[in-house]
Amino acid sequence: MGDGDKSSRFTTASANGSEPLGPPLIGALLRLPWEAVQERMLERLHSQGFADFDASYLIVVQYPGPQGRRPADLAERLRISKQALNHLLGQLERRGYLTREPDPEDGRSKRIRLTARGTRAGLVIREAVTEMEDAWAQQLGPKRFAQLRTLLQELNKGE
Repeated sequence: MGDGDKSSRFTTASANGSEPLGPPLIGALLRLPWEAVQERMLERLHSQGFADFDASYLIVVQYPGPQGRRPADLAERLRISKQALNHLLGQLERRGYLTREPDPEDGRSKRIRLTARGTRAGLVIREAVTEMEDAWAQQLGPKRFAQLRTLLQELNKGE
């Protein structure tokens, strides 16, 4: 996987002074592994028959997923415009990953529902992420990986 190459390239550039802003801060240190996870998810999706699944769709299906949400609520949670989200939802709907159904509580609104294909894609994504976690646990050691997971969970409780 290319994740080691990205982080070592970034660190090396910073360490030898070619990066004027200094070594990576926490945002970059979190982003680089996330990019590796995204790459693994897309590789796995494409190899499992979801070749039409684009990287831009990952934001829609990211944990906890869109299932049962109103598009306006999802757009707010994702911090993107309703128009941008509706564009992505339309693409995912045309590809058979989800539907937008009338909201039983509000006739003017819709609810997002994953189709069977969307659910299968979600399971493939989970498998790919689990593989990454296993690889990182092997790289860091189970105890240190468990500590990393615990620390990230603590940080996420503050959100």
